[in-house]
Amino acid sequence: MDAGDGEPGTVRPGGRTARVRESVLRAAGDALVEHGFGGLDLADVARRAEVGKTTVYRRWSTTAGLVADLLTDMAEQSVPRTDTGSLDEDLRSNARLVVRTLTDPRQGPLFAAVVAAATCEARTAEALHHFYAVRIDEWAGCVDAAAGRGEVPRGTDAREVIRAVSAPLYYRLLASGDPLDEMVADRAAEAAAVAARAGVYVS
Repeated sequence: MDAGDGEPGTVRPGGRTARVRESVLRAAGDALVEHGFGGLDLADVARRAEVGKTTVYRRWSTTAGLVADLLTDMAEQSVPRTDTGSLDEDLRSNARLVVRTLTDPRQGPLFAAVVAAATCEARTAEALHHFYAVRIDEWAGCVDAAAGRGEVPRGTDAREVIRAVSAPLYYRLLASGDPLDEMVADRAAEAAAVAARAGVYVS
């Protein structure tokens, strides 16, 4: 398959094309951190990645296509969920992972830029929704396992529990600006676990 075939930003490359994609996506992430979505420019990304402009324009076509592919790559590279055998510990691990990501000097600003872009660009929003669907599905397994062990009621909506863990953490990043640390992560995890055990998320 040629790099120009298919919808821009959706081709799954191999070999040299994979190396080009890796370089371009890294450069795109750097540019987003520095300038936000509004300052993202394909020519600048090509320069940063040290690849030809025509390669970037042919493959991704638009900045929205580039950000969509970046989110796809981030979903593919995401850390798998833990399996401690305890709902409380699993949710705590999830919350701490979210906090580490959001407070990372590069990843935090990158997520903030992508979320901001998603509010005004439909394709970026779709890609962001897919990214979080992948992550929620990954971690929902720990809630399903907890239901099997009798830690939470049968019929608990596992995805809602995982959303409840991360929601207050993203609120701090994007809305309130309040500090994010392990204590905040642990509190969010505990609140979600207590509510799950009480049957709040039974559908």
